[in-house]
Amino acid sequence: MLEITSTTENARVPVTIINVKGDIDASNYQEFQSQTEQLITNGARYLLLDLREVPFISSAGLRVIHNLFNKLRDLHKDANDDELRKKMSVGEYKSPYIKVVHLSQRAKESFELGGFETYIEVYDDVSKAVNSF
Repeated sequence: MLEITSTTENARVPVTIINVKGDIDASNYQEFQSQTEQLITNGARYLLLDLREVPFISSAGLRVIHNLFNKLRDLHKDANDDELRKKMSVGEYKSPYIKVVHLSQRAKESFELGGFETYIEVYDDVSKAVNSF
């Protein structure tokens, strides 16, 4: 069973910390997507996904994270698609709007296999992650 809670911390900007508990996979990714998108609808613009209690993320869960990345990019309009592709291909782009903290080893492997670390920063400490926004 997937449990999702959120809190907001004020750093340079208000950061919505989304705490997830349980595997994120084909059986529950829609719940993950629905709840995180609702936070954006309600005004969240900077997301920190705390995945401390997520042992595994399937491709369906990774797709949700990528969709969140795209939604936040559209809201902030920071770079056009061509610029973004160029910056990502040479390692010059990390999203200023979505970050991840506390990836388990197994989740980290999925994250890296999907290439997510090339454009989403990963932290081991919540305070450092919040202060990076």
